[in-house]
Amino acid sequence: MKIIVDDLSGIRIAEFLEEHIKDMKAISPPESKHALDLESLRQPDVTFWTVWDDQNLIGCGALKELDSRQAEVKSMRTSSSYRQKGIASMLLQHIISEATRRGFRRLSLETGSMPFFEPARRLYAKFGFRYCAPFSNYKEDPNSVFMTREL
Repeated sequence: MKIIVDDLSGIRIAEFLEEHIKDMKAISPPESKHALDLESLRQPDVTFWTVWDDQNLIGCGALKELDSRQAEVKSMRTSSSYRQKGIASMLLQHIISEATRRGFRRLSLETGSMPFFEPARRLYAKFGFRYCAPFSNYKEDPNSVFMTREL
């Protein structure tokens, strides 16, 4: 398996992200959907990675710079056929390492509060993320959970 920086120009990643957005719309009310679309992920303050198993796209994740000291984990997703195989852990460790290498002092994220997101919350807690107040432009939302960790 390999993790590569992705320029988001391929049809496979577009379809993978469309599935992600579709899932988030099905689970979260519109006012609580914070998943970034393709154009939002193509911004200069975002680095986007894909995970590949040979020719199979199996995961993705992004790092969004909030300011010189803080970044945000975005768009974490693992293909359903590869869940529970350590892909998300491998990718999250990669993002944490890259954020540390870039000199960020804090890494934060928003995820859902619903049962569907429990595996994600457990993953983030395993990597040292703790619950926190909303950060950046987020507001209190019963459908959102905010987590952060020092780097």
